[in-house]
Amino acid sequence: MKKRDRMERDRAAGKAELLCEALPWINKMSGKTFVIKYGGSAMEDPELCRQVVADIEMLKLMGVRIVLVHGGGKAINAMLKRLDVPVKFKDGLRVTDDETMEAVQEVLVGHVNQQLVWALNEYGHNAVGISGADGKTLKAEPVDPDLGRVGRIREVDTSLINTILDDGYIPVVATVGCGPDGFYNINADVAADKIAEAMGADKLIYLTDVDGLFRDFSDEDSLVAQLTRTETHELLESGTLDGGMIPKIRSVAEALDAGVSEVVILNGTYPHSLLLEIFTDAGCGTMFTQD
Repeated sequence: MKKRDRMERDRAAGKAELLCEALPWINKMSGKTFVIKYGGSAMEDPELCRQVVADIEMLKLMGVRIVLVHGGGKAINAMLKRLDVPVKFKDGLRVTDDETMEAVQEVLVGHVNQQLVWALNEYGHNAVGISGADGKTLKAEPVDPDLGRVGRIREVDTSLINTILDDGYIPVVATVGCGPDGFYNINADVAADKIAEAMGADKLIYLTDVDGLFRDFSDEDSLVAQLTRTETHELLESGTLDGGMIPKIRSVAEALDAGVSEVVILNGTYPHSLLLEIFTDAGCGTMFTQD
C-alpha cells in the first residue's frame, strides 16, 4: 500500500472512531428539544456562521428538535449609525423610542432573521423565520417607561413554535415581542431562557464569545466544567461573578428552576463547538445541570 493511501486510511479510521464515540450520544439526543441562543461574533463572521449552521443541520439530521433564537445588537448599532439616530443608554439598556424600534424590527426581522433562514435552507428546506410577535409568541410589557420599547416577557405562547417543529422545520425566532400598544425589543438571552422554560426544553445553549464560565476571567485554567442548580445559586449569591456574566448566570438559574434539564454556555467562535459539546466525551464550555 502506498504511504499516501495508508495516511488517508488512517484519517478515515479516525473519523470512523469519532462517529462510534458519538453513537450513544446520538441515541440519547434523538427526539430531544434544544433551544439555542445565537449571537456575538459567531453570527457576525461568515465562516463561523457557516460552521454553526452546519452543526445545527447535523443536529437536526440526528433527530434533535431545534429552536434557534437570535439577537443582533451589532447590526442594530450599524443601522442606527447609518440612519444617524442617536443611541442612548440607561442602566446599561438601550433606550428604544419609536424610531429606534422601527430600526430594530427592520434589522432583526427583515435582515438578520432572513439571513439565518437562508443559510439553514442552503442545506435543504429546513428553516422558517418568525418574530416573537408572530402568533403572539412573546407577549411583552414595558420594563421602564424611560426605556421606551424595551420589553419584559410576561407570557410565552409556544403554539406556533411547536407547529413549525412538528412540521419538520427549525423555527428561527427574532426577539421582537408584542404588546397591546405595539412592538417591544426583547433581550435575546432572556427570550431564549423563557422559550426554553415554556417548552420544557431538554437543553438550553448560549453561544457566546467566551469559552464558558471562569472563576477568574484572567486565568484561562479556571474554566468551570459543570455546576449543579444549587451551586449556580450559591455562585450568584457569592458576589464573585464578573458584572457582564451576572445576567446570563441569572437566566441560567431561572431556566434550571423552571425545569430545563441542562443549560450550556459555549464559545461559538470555536470550530464546531456545538458538536463537540453534545457528541463527544470531552465536551467543551460550561454545563449547568439539575441537582
